[in-house]
Amino acid sequence: MRTTLTISLPEDLSRDLDAFAEATGRSRSQIVQESLRRQLASAQFHSLRRQLVPKARAAGFYTDDDVFREIS
Repeated sequence: MRTTLTISLPEDLSRDLDAFAEATGRSRSQIVQESLRRQLASAQFHSLRRQLVPKARAAGFYTDDDVFREIS
């Protein structure tokens, strides 16, 4: 199922989007969908990170090197 979302863009952003769409051979819709997916994934990652960092620190993991040492 698809839904349509209408958004308002400032002129400069609209021009930049059009130029990017033309340069990449993709539609405005495809670019906005990809951007939204990335934004939502980033927000989910940061939310999970906020939940897991305290647990990792409690277990003695402070850096990436700590994790890699444990799994090696």
